[in-house]
Amino acid sequence: MNYTLDFAALLGNGYPALILGGLLTTLEMTALAWLLAFGLGSVLATLRMLDIRPLNYAIALYVAFHRNVPMLVHILLWYFGVAAVLPAGLNDAINQWGGEFLFSTIAIGLVTAAYVAEDLRSAIRAIPDGQMEASRSLGLSYLRSMRKIVLPQAFAIAIPSLMNQTLLLFKNTSLAMAIGLIELTGAGREIESATFKTFEVYLVVTVLYLAVSLVLMLGGACISKHRSAAARS
Repeated sequence: MNYTLDFAALLGNGYPALILGGLLTTLEMTALAWLLAFGLGSVLATLRMLDIRPLNYAIALYVAFHRNVPMLVHILLWYFGVAAVLPAGLNDAINQWGGEFLFSTIAIGLVTAAYVAEDLRSAIRAIPDGQMEASRSLGLSYLRSMRKIVLPQAFAIAIPSLMNQTLLLFKNTSLAMAIGLIELTGAGREIESATFKTFEVYLVVTVLYLAVSLVLMLGGACISKHRSAAARS
């Protein structure tokens, strides 16, 4: 039995707008979770290099918890668990704004932050100790030395691994479908349920995910090339 592709059914009933809205939601979630992940990951890596034992234990516990529990479980924990312990008024306000979006973004950002922190810590260890010593001898505080001298070099070293974390973060946004968020995969499921055009719908969704991933990879390659050229000059 030959199967004939039929994309015409996907062009009516507002389905293109639903797909576009889902893609925009995915991109918004990616951007916000990325900011949370890289901001918090940088802070965790900086604090861990202070080598204060209680602080190291606390950060190591955070990293272990977020790296060893599945991403989907974190999303469910935030959406069903954390939401349940919030004050009723705050929870209602969050739900009116979009609880599915907010809690899934926080969960994905916090998990990715654990990976970013470890990638940056490894990169910082690759930087000669003399860099920090020289900056401190010039009168810079530890935090200013990290912000102006060490972290920029660490980000440059860790570009490949951080780019990989960015791609994983983008793809993991699809897990928010489990709590009812209509992101790209969720939009595809809604259309598939209405049209029964399973192959056509998920082919479109796959192409969109692939296109965004390729753009992110190209951006990472350009950044890496620019860094390498700047280092040689």
